[in-house]
Amino acid sequence: MAQAHAHEASKYYIPHGSPWPIYAAVTLFTVMLGAVSTLNEWLPAYSLIPGFVMLVFLFIFWFRTVIGESQAGIYNAGVDRSFRLGMMWFIFSEVMFFAAFFGALFYARTLVVPWLAGDGTKYLTKLLLWKDYQGGWPTNGPASISPRANGSFETIPALGLPAVNTAILLTSGVTITIAHHALLTGHRTRLAIFLAATFLLGFTFVGLQATEYHEAYTELGLQLGTGIYGSTFFMLTGFHGLHVTIGAIMLVVIWFRVLNGHFTPKSHFAFEGVAWYWHFVDVVWLGLFIFVYWL
Repeated sequence: MAQAHAHEASKYYIPHGSPWPIYAAVTLFTVMLGAVSTLNEWLPAYSLIPGFVMLVFLFIFWFRTVIGESQAGIYNAGVDRSFRLGMMWFIFSEVMFFAAFFGALFYARTLVVPWLAGDGTKYLTKLLLWKDYQGGWPTNGPASISPRANGSFETIPALGLPAVNTAILLTSGVTITIAHHALLTGHRTRLAIFLAATFLLGFTFVGLQATEYHEAYTELGLQLGTGIYGSTFFMLTGFHGLHVTIGAIMLVVIWFRVLNGHFTPKSHFAFEGVAWYWHFVDVVWLGLFIFVYWL
């Protein structure tokens, strides 16, 4: 009996007949198709709606399946290790994703702009392309390709909303750490309160960023099409805002699970995975604040 029990415990659970991977592939294709159509102005912006609706249903039904399997006690230590490794590789892929955009910012700001301004041995480049271009950062490029007629724009000061958002995200990193400690020590009420505080701070961050974007578009002339500065600014901050939104939604799901009595001090990987992701979002924002807003 002991040997049979050990054999059962060593089995690795593999779901059969799951429709969610193929549905996820179709969903991501639909989202990308809508994004490409919108950015190239082939279709109106509402072409994004079908993909995002499909994405919402994907999260709801796939997460429900995984949560049900977890609560049923199907997963063992081997599955738990797989989840942890999967989350680590996912976060690593996200690090590389943002590294590519930070690399583009560095390349444009440190190398390309000085070259176009005739720095060092690149003077012939300036002479042949844009002889009146003086370089400097921020810039929308030698041809002044901002949507505004005069090609001018203003940047968002670091000590305004960006500084407030930095304080908000750093505070949220503290609240989720307190929530994690409360889970480990069995303080369920404290866990629920600080977990709720974390996602509320996250949604506050997103709301303030939306306010910042509105000001940039309507008052500062800073838009996605405002040359190299506008494109790098909105791609970096926009994708980060998307990650904060996704992270906050995941925290809400975890919060409802906490209210339903899920997780124990020894079994709570879903909570840990979301906490890892949230700390990653915090670190990326610090890089954004320094290299996009401050310097």
